[in-house]
Amino acid sequence: MTAVRLHAPGDLRLDEVPIPEPRSGEVLVKVWRSGICGTDLHIAKGTFPAPNLPLTLGHEFSGTIAALGFNTGSLAVHDNVVVDINIACGQCFFCRRGQKLFCPAVSQLGVHSSGGLAEYVVVPVSNVYVLPASLSLDTAAYVEPLACAIHGQDRIGIKSGERVLIIGGGPMGLAHIALAKLGGASNVIVSEPDPDRRAIAERLGADNVVSPFDSGFADKIANMTDGVGPDVVVEAVGSIPTYEAAISLVRRGGRVLAYGAAPQSASMSLRPFDIYSKELTIVGSYAGTYDTWPRAIELLASGRFDPALIVDSVRPLSEAIEAIRGLETDKSIVKVHIQMPSSASSS
Repeated sequence: MTAVRLHAPGDLRLDEVPIPEPRSGEVLVKVWRSGICGTDLHIAKGTFPAPNLPLTLGHEFSGTIAALGFNTGSLAVHDNVVVDINIACGQCFFCRRGQKLFCPAVSQLGVHSSGGLAEYVVVPVSNVYVLPASLSLDTAAYVEPLACAIHGQDRIGIKSGERVLIIGGGPMGLAHIALAKLGGASNVIVSEPDPDRRAIAERLGADNVVSPFDSGFADKIANMTDGVGPDVVVEAVGSIPTYEAAISLVRRGGRVLAYGAAPQSASMSLRPFDIYSKELTIVGSYAGTYDTWPRAIELLASGRFDPALIVDSVRPLSEAIEAIRGLETDKSIVKVHIQMPSSASSS
């Protein structure tokens, strides 16, 4: 089979590797579609830790069960599925509290072990979610990023009538627009320099869009929020200037969601007095967790969230490396899905 593998920072290859075989408690998934995430770009550049190289990338994927190991319960060949990429022990302090992201033994598909930017991937039975008939494999490839965004919304707790500023109109920032509106936000403002992404933000329900490079940017945000600033700021870029802007722009007593993945080595200057005097709440959100996967599946199956506005490019596996390179340089592209060859299942 063909797989997109990272051999060293900057060294991506389309490799031919054996199809893996499922062991007890595992299934073999024939991948249908796999999304390219900003985390994949960080991993490829070496700015996000990936300890086991060569590594098959890809942690946003849908597919069909192609083979079963022993002890696979009610799962069956030809089931359409998505896979929670976070593989944890299930027994430790954090796992027992629903925080498996912090499990000392946690391993993530596409980060620590082979992921879904390949024709096949082996996954644990406990991480598999069978899709309802109403949800296509095309749409289901967006379950993982949506589950992550739902977790972020849970962490920040947007209340009905609140005013929300989302910094960044990339694929995750755009997802937060729709979720914030579904959560009852009365005014969703999006800060994004690219005009095409601002247009998508409006189609997804943003009430106001603005470029951070506009003259009087901070004053514009204040004017859109009755002079006090947004109740909630979602940082969805992962750069130091945008994190600093989030803390500066949020109202007194407001909340900041640290959602954008900054490079591991990045650091910023932060005055504790500002947090103290403004009574700020700053929370992080790293990935999806147990309950966000079924909620993401239900939301997509219901049609209340349509990722078609965000996924603006579908490329064949043979062009995956070119697509990854393009996302690094062409900001007019929002979200790329990779379609696997000879996919036997209907989408």
